[in-house]
Amino acid sequence: MQTRPFDPGHALQQALALHRQGQLRDADKIYTRILKASPDNFDALHLLALVKADAKQMGEAYRLMSAALKVNPKVADAWANFANVLHVLKRDDEALGAIDKALALRPDDRVLIQQRGNALLSLGRPADALACFDAALKAGNANPDSLNGRGLALAALGRTGDALAAFDTALVSTPLRADVLYNRANALLALDRLGESVAGFDRVLARAPNHAKAWLNRGRALQSLNRPAEAVACFEKAIVLDRDDADAHFNLALALLSAGDYARGFREYEWRWKRTGMRPRKSSKPVWLGEFPPSGRTILLQAEQGLGDTIQFVRYIPLLARMGAKIALEVQPELNALLSGASGVACYARGEPLPTFDLVCPLGSLPLALKTTPATIPADNPYLAPDQERLAQWRGRLSPLPGKRIAIAWAGHARHVNDRNRSLDLDLLAPLFDLVGLSFVSIQRDLRDGDTDKLARYPNVTHVGGELSDMADTAAVLALSDLTLAVDTSVVHLAGALARTCWVLLPFAADWRWGVSGETNAWYPQARLFRQSAVGDWPAVIARVRDALAQLAAA
Repeated sequence: MQTRPFDPGHALQQALALHRQGQLRDADKIYTRILKASPDNFDALHLLALVKADAKQMGEAYRLMSAALKVNPKVADAWANFANVLHVLKRDDEALGAIDKALALRPDDRVLIQQRGNALLSLGRPADALACFDAALKAGNANPDSLNGRGLALAALGRTGDALAAFDTALVSTPLRADVLYNRANALLALDRLGESVAGFDRVLARAPNHAKAWLNRGRALQSLNRPAEAVACFEKAIVLDRDDADAHFNLALALLSAGDYARGFREYEWRWKRTGMRPRKSSKPVWLGEFPPSGRTILLQAEQGLGDTIQFVRYIPLLARMGAKIALEVQPELNALLSGASGVACYARGEPLPTFDLVCPLGSLPLALKTTPATIPADNPYLAPDQERLAQWRGRLSPLPGKRIAIAWAGHARHVNDRNRSLDLDLLAPLFDLVGLSFVSIQRDLRDGDTDKLARYPNVTHVGGELSDMADTAAVLALSDLTLAVDTSVVHLAGALARTCWVLLPFAADWRWGVSGETNAWYPQARLFRQSAVGDWPAVIARVRDALAQLAAA
């Protein structure tokens, strides 16, 4: 019986039919056989690359697609598919180049223009991506993919309201698309429409119950609604679905700490090092997290986050010293003068040569290492003291001010992730400035646009923020004031560490260290907490503060 000769063309049709039916293994075998007979068969190379990509074998897909394009670089679809492979391989610059080659062959193709927008989004170029999505929409109907991409670009540009409108338009024709519903819920979260955001994530999870990021962001919305117990359940679900998600673990830590579960919370807090942008300082010495007594060893304590965090956690130095540890402290330059004189240990500004040490511990890990619970927070305040020379310098500046002196700060660092919630506009404090018997001292070091003109409108506000060279100066001003009134920034930590009376203006969902309710706090017993009773309601907070200040002025 005569064997029928192998026909690559017929075999290709067979393989393609199997491919379209989802029988990828059988299609793979035939494509491979074709390539053995004809190694430069463009269609077999291209189609086998797609099979490998579907099987998540991206290295093979890349090799085959590259070979196909060497054989025939004039096929736009091949360049587009190559771009998809490059994107999965996180080679987005090359992916953009591949899409541009596809567009050179089909310049008016709406799908390719849209794909270019997606590539630009991946490269962090939302303005250029927006232009692509707009062009794609102009070239065709209101395509939901282009509308979704347009919404993502707008959100990245900070135009969240416009992004929400784009997602809403996309959902008109595809109301059940989980990815668009997810993006819409994220936009609502960014707009602080928190109840709607939770409902939005519920819609996503009804369609895609294993959407880990939807569980994560639902938890973030609930945390912003001051509902940490429910947030914990969401973060735990996200971790079940993706156990290595550092953001889920970190947000779980914040929710647990807010709820007072310090044992679990500080364990989870160690996941902060695996988040994007957070890296522990490099050291050849082992990190100490309380595994053994530190007696006789020198521990380098390292500042790691904001100035307030450093001030909060240096309270542990006496406890370590009583355990027999020798301590070196590395801090931000702004804190070096203050802590060199007040901490009782050798203090080094970040970047200075360090002494020999045996162990290293980031300051934020001390509560874990020392097994802190709400009942065992070291609160031997004051644990810092102002420098006497600085006090003498500032006494002459402040003593002429009449009445009780109120040090004020209304904004934290503008780049802080939660700045829009914790900082407020100076004019919101205006109802306080007409109270008789008070002098206000502005210790706001970084003024926002318009603050200089606003300060000029309030004659009983003396601005000294520009004269504060570091936190040792700030400590002297606080020590010479009768009260510190500030939003949640390093100033309130400093006032608390000095055991000065401090009133803290808190958003509806405060940072974990302030808990979820009440006017008092175990970290800083001298602090009085003024909380928002609704998201964003600063005027009601200021009204309560005004009543309290009036009583203080009359006392």
